[in-house]
Amino acid sequence: MMPDWEEDGAPGVGMLTETAKQIEKPPLFKVLLHNDDFTTMEFVVDILQHVFHRPETEALHVMLAVHHQGVGVAGVYPYEIAEAKVDKVTELAGAQDFPLLCTLEQE
Repeated sequence: MMPDWEEDGAPGVGMLTETAKQIEKPPLFKVLLHNDDFTTMEFVVDILQHVFHRPETEALHVMLAVHHQGVGVAGVYPYEIAEAKVDKVTELAGAQDFPLLCTLEQE
């Protein structure tokens, strides 16, 4: 393929320009744990520590929010990660025959 020639006979020179692209942050979703009368507090703390990587004291605070307020925020993540956490909690709770409800809500 032949180069493009300018009127003065010189090959055309391409100029790279950097456009300012605004990168949007993905929307975040809260992963919520809901209280029930059967799931043990110890299991909820274990879930918070192992699935959500919360230190023991934070896990206890979230578990108490679930227990006293009916719901607690386990973490805030982009959609795909939040969805994977909900699936993991549901799987682990089911394996222990606990009806622990875990949902996500856009922040």
